[in-house]
Amino acid sequence: MNMFKPVGAKSPEEYIAMLNEERREAIETLDTLIKDTVPELKRWFAYNMLGYGKFQYTDYKGNPGEWPIIAIASQKNYMSLYVCAIDPVEKGKYIAEVHVDDLYKDGVKPNVGKSCIRFKKLDDLNLDEVREVLKQAAKNPGLVGAKDKK
Repeated sequence: MNMFKPVGAKSPEEYIAMLNEERREAIETLDTLIKDTVPELKRWFAYNMLGYGKFQYTDYKGNPGEWPIIAIASQKNYMSLYVCAIDPVEKGKYIAEVHVDDLYKDGVKPNVGKSCIRFKKLDDLNLDEVREVLKQAAKNPGLVGAKDKK
């Protein structure tokens, strides 16, 4: 078992229990933050991640699917907060990439993909800005370039 990237979990609780103490504390704190900030996004176990909320989309092959609006994952070398939501002003960009400069505390080098916020320690994140991003995500779920957005 990899203590950083749990594999084989069947539920959110099992996923969290498989983490080492430091990762578990960070993931539990984010889990609580998400549930308190956007309680309408129900937690579910999504693709070996903790997912919150769902939206329908069509993949590049034309197959319909569901994807979490927000997700948390413990990776081998870092943790990830996925925010699959389109910025309401800059419609061709994800909310995370628009807010990249404010998501991390001063002195921490940002590590944001299009919809992925990567961090080694929870203390690296500006949790006030994360809350704002979560609120916007709940109102604007979707994937840039996807055919469906609901």
